[in-house]
Amino acid sequence: MAQAATAADSGTRTLRTPVCDLLEIDFPVMQAGMGIVADGTLAGHVSKAGGLGVIGAAQMTADQLAVEIETARSITGNPFGVDILFGKPKATGAGADRYEDTIERQIEVTLDAAVPVIVSGLGNPAAVIGRAHDKGIKVMSVVGTVKQAQQVTAAGVDAVIASGCDGGGHVGTIGTAVLVPAAVDAVDVPVIAGGGLVDGRGLVAALAWGAQAVWMGTRFIATKQANVHANYAGKIAEIGTDGTIVTRCHSGKTCRLIRNDFTESWEGREAEIKPFPLQLQEFGGPASVLGRLEGDTDNGSLPAGQGSGLIREVVDAGQVVAEVMAEARAVLDRLAAF
Repeated sequence: MAQAATAADSGTRTLRTPVCDLLEIDFPVMQAGMGIVADGTLAGHVSKAGGLGVIGAAQMTADQLAVEIETARSITGNPFGVDILFGKPKATGAGADRYEDTIERQIEVTLDAAVPVIVSGLGNPAAVIGRAHDKGIKVMSVVGTVKQAQQVTAAGVDAVIASGCDGGGHVGTIGTAVLVPAAVDAVDVPVIAGGGLVDGRGLVAALAWGAQAVWMGTRFIATKQANVHANYAGKIAEIGTDGTIVTRCHSGKTCRLIRNDFTESWEGREAEIKPFPLQLQEFGGPASVLGRLEGDTDNGSLPAGQGSGLIREVVDAGQVVAEVMAEARAVLDRLAAF
């Protein structure tokens, strides 16, 4: 994979990778499309700062998504994305049918609005890639294994987001430091690194692995523009690297959440967890509103990665982008001195 283009100028370094040119963004910093958290306001401010902001369509109706797309566009003329959960239901019945209908409506809204980037947060977006490309829309996929990276690349995605189990939200079983370089070796499209990466040091590590950008979720939850209660953002800044747990209690799929009364209430009851998306509809969804929007950090479902242990304050989203880039340049200058 192509490495970052670096240039020394009066002791500083500029960082621009091929994926920045592909997506027409200034910096290789991307904000994950987190359900509820990542609305048009957060995505708009990240993109305005030169990164790639992404709206999380999960738990939105199609009409709500349309409003958030317009909100992002009212903030910036820069490219942004929409993250849609393409994962197929493991359940059958009315709940699964409602889920699939919602996804189809979200896809149509996103295509009709010609949003610059579509991200598949779960599953394979193969069925929409051709239509997206016809409209000039780039398509990226979040993957947790090399096999998934190869599958979505064969389907025609423009870039792969290799997200390790260090990260928050839905995760696989492979750590970021292994998954990312393995994906880089396995596919011929740009790879973006995700999972536990929250600062400029993480960006430099990702570039060393051969990735061309970072995909950050947890760091952007703890920002003033995130659509979350202050208690949730504050909890991320409070917990350490061991303050999270991987569980299926949120959606029926493995998901890294902040350890609290909600997660503990399902320990020993794993057999009662329903298949995706029924668990999300009946338990994870309501618990998400409780924790993310209402601020009940004991009983809510609160995704967060192990990188929480490196986050100590809640700041502006644009400041995150600027600080990541400044720290990455400083790290590269320090390494060059060796």
